[in-house]
Order: sequence, then structure tokens, then C-alpha cells
Amino acid sequence: MNQEDQKYLNDLDKKLWTAADKLRSTLSAAEYKHAVLGLIFLKYISDAFDTRRKQLEIDLRNSKHDYYLDPQDFDTYEEYELEIQSELEVRDYYTEKNVFWVPERARWKVLKELHKIPVGSPLPWSKKNNKGETESEKMKGVAFMIDGALEAIEKDNPKLKGVLNKTYTRLNLDDSKMGELIDLISTIPFERESLKSKDILGHVYEYFLGQFASAEGRKGGQFYTPKAIVTLIVEMLQPYKGRVYDPAMGSGGFFVQSEKFIETHSGRIDDISVYGQEYNHTTWQLAAMNMAIRGIDFNFGKYPADTLNNDLHPDLRADYIMANPPFNMKEWCSGKISNDVRWKYGTPPESNANFAWLQHMIYHLSPLGSMALLLANGSMSTNTNSEGEIRRAIIKADLVECMVALPGQLFTNTQIPACIWFLTKNKDARDGKRKRHGEILFIDAREKGYMKDRVLRDFEDKEIKDIAETFHKWQRLAEGYQDKPGFCKSAKLDEVVQKDFVLTPGRYVGTAETEEDVEPFSDKMNRLTKDLNSYMKESTTLEINIKNILGGLGYEIK
Repeated sequence: MNQEDQKYLNDLDKKLWTAADKLRSTLSAAEYKHAVLGLIFLKYISDAFDTRRKQLEIDLRNSKHDYYLDPQDFDTYEEYELEIQSELEVRDYYTEKNVFWVPERARWKVLKELHKIPVGSPLPWSKKNNKGETESEKMKGVAFMIDGALEAIEKDNPKLKGVLNKTYTRLNLDDSKMGELIDLISTIPFERESLKSKDILGHVYEYFLGQFASAEGRKGGQFYTPKAIVTLIVEMLQPYKGRVYDPAMGSGGFFVQSEKFIETHSGRIDDISVYGQEYNHTTWQLAAMNMAIRGIDFNFGKYPADTLNNDLHPDLRADYIMANPPFNMKEWCSGKISNDVRWKYGTPPESNANFAWLQHMIYHLSPLGSMALLLANGSMSTNTNSEGEIRRAIIKADLVECMVALPGQLFTNTQIPACIWFLTKNKDARDGKRKRHGEILFIDAREKGYMKDRVLRDFEDKEIKDIAETFHKWQRLAEGYQDKPGFCKSAKLDEVVQKDFVLTPGRYVGTAETEEDVEPFSDKMNRLTKDLNSYMKESTTLEINIKNILGGLGYEIK
């Protein structure tokens, strides 16, 4: 994306969020989130439907197209036009192009007019019966009609069954507020010359997800992984094609970034198959809408479910797995945990789910697969309960490829220091990578990033690129990888064993080299003393001048 388009989207994001937040009234961010994101989704699928409809009409009138309707086949021009309009309502024309069918009552141009219709009036899609009388369907309020529109969309699109959040009537937003919100979302541009509707609306959706996560604070962070961390993991893992799985998917950020990564590197988005699972029902809905907005085919199971206790993809063996599960989750097991086929390297303790997540992902990894998992820093060194033994077994199996220590304050929901585990089941030389058996790369990125506000840290693009390139150079070695004190170190398994199987990068990378101070101590002391005397004289002069100025204004200075 060029800088002009990026600036355009950033300005659009901020303008829309500022306006939407003003309309929030008494609603909490958690409640308002679904109202706004649901309408953005509705706007997108309606826009996509309209785009397909316009193209279809062109094709129906084009004598060179297979869909062409010849006016000469009709007795009158009116009959021809009626047939054109009838064909435009054929559902199969839309679904064959992977466009959701949107019934008339759910189309955005109809919803835009809802708040202008007095309560009790006939609705635009009301039909007349055989006596010429209008059917009894009446306007019952904007929120009620939006819920009805979403229900109609789910009914006509099985893929969206149970996905849409039909709770607008529960929000108790009056019709005028709902109308203002609809009018605001209507201003999201359909297309920009250099950007598609999908790009614009997808960008707005992702931005709003992040803003709502910040507004909700700790709770909001449960469904949203910061964009910089998602980007870093995707850049390092490079999920070009195959089966991609996130067992704790939240709102689906890893999948969205995978799509962007593939498109950026001239890949094909249909080369990947997306699988995910999420326990929270509303977050599961957000993820499904996030995929539908971008046209990504997905399998998130038929319903929300607890991954560790109800695995909806038991037979899946994924090529890439990426996840940010809840850190240090206690009492995670709802039944018997022993003798589970996933616990190949040891039964995880009921008091902490970190190593349950780790082994769940290893179990679902294909023989050539790679994975990345965000965990609390304690996972790299703990010996509590069985955790130390499990970590030792995983290291001895030579599954660990890279460990990345992250800076603090990256997450909206926790200040717990975090790290990323990169594991692979195959360290053989393949796909341009060298043989890496018995080696682990340690990267200490704790000093990276910048404070984007008073509480949250973020990575710069060049820092993400630096970390990812370091990993890729190490994998290939021929590209000039070198250990860098304080930042990265390639260690043999023997060294890890000597350090009692602790995987904390700081234990291996050491401290950054500093430039040697060649100035003699006596010369430095003389120079610093002269500087101090100079600053003290300047301070005295300034104090005298300030007193003189204040005295001239009538203030007595003691």
C-alpha cells in the first residue's frame, strides 16, 4: 500500500472512531462493540452484493456474455425489463461468485431509510395481498428491524448460521442514535480508485477491533492480540500455504495477517485453509465476521467450545499453528486429564494451562509443520509441578527452534512479561533452510519498541523486519547470520542442558557491547568539573535575572 492510501485509511479510521465513540451514550465498550462491528459487517456484505448486482446487470445486457437476455425475445420492452429485474434476484448468481445473498429487507440502502420511517408505518418490502391491501408488517423500531435483517441473512446463508449478533433490541439505543450510527457507517466509502471495498472495510473493521480492545482494557484484550505481535509472528513463520490453525483465535487476527502476508508476497489466499476455535460466543462471532469480510473460507467448528476440553478438530494436522491463549490459566480442566493422547511429553498441571496449550499445538502439528505460541515468561524457566519435566522433554525431542523475549506493556489486558515459542517437527534441510538439528536461536527483543501512549508499547516496522530477518538468516546461515551480543545467539542443545533447560534468551545472548571509553580518568574529571562550574554560574545568573523581573512587577522576593 502506498503512503497516500495508508494516510487516507488512517485518517478515515480516526474520523469514524471519533464520531462513533461520541454516539456511544451510556453503553459500555463491550456492548457497543457488537453494535458497531455488526453494522460494519452488514455494510460490507451489502456493498459486495450491490457490486455483484451491478456487474450481473451489465452481463445480462451484454450480447457477448453467456447471461445475455435478448430484448427481441420479449413482446414488449416492459416485459424485458421485468425479466432483467427478476434475474437480478436469482440467488445462485451471487453464491456462485462467493457473494453472500442479501434479502431485500437487509440491504443497506433499505436499512439507511429505516430511522426515517415512523413507527407503525408499512415497511419498504411490505407486499400487497390479492385484494390490493398492504400486508400487516409495520415499523417496530430500527433496532428491531436490524435484528430481523440479520436473521434473514442467516436464514439465506447457512455459512453464517449463528454467526451474527442479533442483539440490537437489547442495547436500548433509541431510533435517533441508531439512525446516526447507520448514517456514520454509510460514509465508509464504497471504493477508492487504488483500493477495493474489501481493503477499506477490512481495515476499518480491524482498527475498530483494536480501539474497542483498548477501551475495554483488561477484558478487551481477551479477544484481541496486538497487531505488531501478530505481524511479527506471521513474518517469522511465513504461512504461505497449507492448513493454518489457531486454537485460541479470539477475533481471528492471525488469519487476517496471514492473508495480508500472502497477498504482499504475491501468493494466493485460496492456497491456505483456515481452522480455529474459540470459547467465547461473541468473540467466535466476531472472528467469523472478520473472515467473511475478507472472503476467507474458514472452519471454526459448528459452535464455540473450550479447546482444551472439547477439541473440535481432533483429526487436524496443521502446517502452521499460531496462538495467543490466556496466560497462566488456572483450573482449566473440567474432567480427567491423564491418559490424554496430547500429553506426549507429560501431563500438564491443573493449576496452569501453559503446557497444555503447548502440547495441544504440538499434537496438531503436521510432520513438516511449524508453530508459534505466545506464553508468559515463566514458561521458559519454571520447574513448578510437572512443567520443568515437560519443558525438558520437549527440548530433548529437539522441537524448539527459536525463543523470543518480548518487551513489557505490549498487551491491553496484562502486564505479565511474555515470550514467543517457535517450534518445528522438522529441522532437516529443505525449502532453502539448512539442517538445524540440535540448535536453538535465542532473540532478546526486550529493548525493542516505543511507547505509543502512556500505557502501551508498540513495535516499529523496521524492528519487526530486523527480528524476522535475523531468524530467517539463522535458518539459512548462508545469508550471513552472526550472533549479536545483547540481541541474538545460536546455541547448541548441550549449552541449554548446562543451563538446566532454561530457555530465557537473556541467559544466552549476554549484554550488548559498549564503545570503549579511551579518555583518561583525570582528564574526564577535570572536564566534567569545569562543565559543572559553568552550569552553576549560569544557574546563579538566571536566578538573579528572574528575581529582578519579578521585583519590577511588584513582587517581593526573599
